[in-house]
Amino acid sequence: MTVAAGSGLRVGVDIGGTFTDLVFLRPDGMLDRRKRPSTPNDYSRAIVEGIADYCAELGVDGTSVTDVVHATTVATNAILERKGASTGLLTTEGFRDVLELRRMRIPLSYDLDWKKPEPLVERALRLPVRERMDARGNVLIPLDMASVDTAIDELAANDVEAVAICFLHAYRNADHEKAVAKRLRERMPRTQISLSSDVLPEMLEFERTSTTVVNAYVGPLIGQYLDRLRSALAAQKIRAPILVMQSNGGLISASSAAERPVTIIESGPAAGVVAAQRLAGESGYPNVITLDMGGTTTKASIIERGEILRSSEYEVGSAVSVSSRLVRGGGYLLRIPVIDISEVGAGGGSIATLDAGGSLRVGPRSAGAVPGPACYGLGNPQPTVTDANLILGYISPTSLAGGTLAVDAALAETAIRDKIAGPAKLSVLDAAYGIHTVANSNMVRAIKSVSVERGRDPLDFAMMAFGGAGPIHAAGLASQLGIRRVLIPPAPGVFSAFGLLRAEIEHHTARTVLTSTRGSDLAAVEAVLAEMRADLLRRTREEGLDPASAEITRFADLRYRGQSSELTVAIPCGMLSDAVMKDIEERFEAEFERTYGHRADAKAFELVTIRLVLRLPRQVEHGKAWRTDASIAKDSERLVYFGPGTGQIKTAVRSRDALRGQTLSGPLLIQEYDTTIVVPPNCTAGLDEHANVVIAVSNEPRA
Repeated sequence: MTVAAGSGLRVGVDIGGTFTDLVFLRPDGMLDRRKRPSTPNDYSRAIVEGIADYCAELGVDGTSVTDVVHATTVATNAILERKGASTGLLTTEGFRDVLELRRMRIPLSYDLDWKKPEPLVERALRLPVRERMDARGNVLIPLDMASVDTAIDELAANDVEAVAICFLHAYRNADHEKAVAKRLRERMPRTQISLSSDVLPEMLEFERTSTTVVNAYVGPLIGQYLDRLRSALAAQKIRAPILVMQSNGGLISASSAAERPVTIIESGPAAGVVAAQRLAGESGYPNVITLDMGGTTTKASIIERGEILRSSEYEVGSAVSVSSRLVRGGGYLLRIPVIDISEVGAGGGSIATLDAGGSLRVGPRSAGAVPGPACYGLGNPQPTVTDANLILGYISPTSLAGGTLAVDAALAETAIRDKIAGPAKLSVLDAAYGIHTVANSNMVRAIKSVSVERGRDPLDFAMMAFGGAGPIHAAGLASQLGIRRVLIPPAPGVFSAFGLLRAEIEHHTARTVLTSTRGSDLAAVEAVLAEMRADLLRRTREEGLDPASAEITRFADLRYRGQSSELTVAIPCGMLSDAVMKDIEERFEAEFERTYGHRADAKAFELVTIRLVLRLPRQVEHGKAWRTDASIAKDSERLVYFGPGTGQIKTAVRSRDALRGQTLSGPLLIQEYDTTIVVPPNCTAGLDEHANVVIAVSNEPRA
C-alpha cells in the first residue's frame, strides 16, 4: 500500500450534495483540484469523468493512478431519503418491537407535533425466533430451527434484499446468530446478512439492533455503488486500490466498506476534520472549532489540545445530526466510533421559504446538485443561500468553481423577490441578507452542540472554516460566538478531499466486559484485549496490508455505578493493574466534570466496554504546494451588502497571494477557484507561513 513520491497520481474524492470535489497529488509533488457538479443518478459518474478528464490534461492514462481515496454520502442519503434496501430483522422472541420502543428520549420536550422516525424495517418483516441467552452468554432456550425456517419463508416471500440478525445477549455468545446466518445463506444465498455480533458486539439492545439494521439497510446499495465505481474506473484503465473514509476518520478498503457500510455513514465530514487536525497542529493552533459548509449541510466539530473529539454514538436523519447525549431521539441511532460532528441542513443549496406565520426559514430542504440554486438556471424557482450570497455580492457574479459553472444573478434576484421579498414587503437586498442571517443562526446551533453542550467555551477556540460556502459565512459566525480568529486553509472548497490524502488506515473493535474497576479479574479482561488485538491484525492482513508498523491504542467506556451511560477515556500503556485502573478512574472523573460540570460523591466505577484502535501509517507524499491559476482572481472591486447598518460598500476583490507579507482591512473579498473568503468591515486578514488566511474578527455581543 506504500506509494513512493513521484511514482504516480494519487486522487482524493469527496462527493457532496452539490459538487464532487477531486484533489490530485501529481507525480511532481504538486497538488491540484477540480470541482464537478455531483451526479445523483449515478454518483460514480462524476468521479470517473473527473479523473479521466484530469488524466487527459496531464497527457497520461488511467494506469498512472496509484491511489483512489474516497468519501461518500451515498449511505447517508439512502437513510435520509428512505431509499435503502428492503430489509428484514430476525430477533429473539419477545423483542420484535425494540426498534419501535427506542429510547425514552425526544429531541424537543415541548414539541407536541414531533413524531419519531419510522423504523427502517416495517413490523411485518421484524420476525421473532425462539431462542434465548442470558447476560453471561449461557443458553436459556435452545435455538428452535423450525421457527427460523418459518421466518425465512416469510422473508423469501417478501423478496428482502438484506437481513439483520440481532439476538438477545449475542455480544456474549454469538452461536445462535451464526447458526441462523448459515441457514439463511443456504436458503437465500443472494441476500446480504448483518450479524449484531459482528457489527456491534456490545450490550444495550436497542443500540445494537438499530446499528445492525442500518448496516443491513444500506449494505446492498453501498456494495452495488462500490462495484459500479470499480468497474467504471477499470474501464478507464484505473485499477488502483480504492480506500474509503470511515466516520471515525480512518480509511478502510472498499471490500471492508461493503461489508460494514455503517462505518462510512459520515465519511465526508470526517475527512475534513482529519485535514483540519493536521493543519491546525502544524500551524500552532491546538484548539480549533471546524466549520464545514457545503451545498447541502454544515458540519461542525472540535479539536482540543491537538486531539479530535470522538464519540461512540451518533444519530443520523434528524434535523440536527449529532453525537451529543443532550439531544437524542430525532434520528436513527448508530453506536459506532465517530468523530464528534454536529450537522445541520444549512448549505449553499438550502432553500429559503416563508412559513404560515410569515417567518423566514432556511433548510433543511436543499436544491442539491440538480436543479441546484435558482442562479444555476436549471429550472429551480426557489431561492437558496447561494442565491442570497450572490445578490449580496459575496460570490462571483458570473461563475463558480473557476468558471466551470456559470451563474445568473437575474434568476437569483427573481427567486428572492417572488418568494421572499415581495410577500414579506422587504427589499431584495434585505431579504437576501435575512436568508444569510438565518442560515448563520442555524449553523450556530451546530457549533454550540459540539462546544457549549460539551462544556467548552467557543471563546477559547479558533475557527477553521472550509467547504465551498464556509469561508463566506465564517467571520460572521465567529463574531456571533465570540471567536476572535478564523483560519481559512489553502484550497478550502476541496479541503475534505485533501484530508482523504492525509488519512491513515484504521480499524476499530469493541467488546462489552461489564465489570467493576476494582477487584475485577484483570486477567480475563487482558484475555479479551488479546482476542481483540488478534482480530484487528487478522482484518488488516485480509486487506492485503502488512500490520508490522501498526499502532494499537486502547480505550475504556466507564461510568459511575448505577448510571446507564458511559464516557470513553484512554487506557495507559502496559499490562492492566490496580494502578492502571486507578489512572483510568481519574481520567473518567476529569472528563465527567468537563462534560457535566461536577463529580459524583460516590466513587464506585464500572468498566463497561473496552475498545481498540489500529492505525497503519501510510508512507506517502502529502504534497508540496497547490498549483494556482492567476486568472481566478484579478484585482477588482464590487458592491457588497453587509446589512442595513452599512448598506452596500464598494469592496476590493483580491487573491490569496495578495495577502502575502501584509495585512489588509475589511471589507475585503478574497476570491479563489473553489470559494470566496468574506472579510467584513472592522476585521483584518493576513497570510501565515502555512498559507492560511487568518482573519482577526471584530466581535459583537455574543449570541
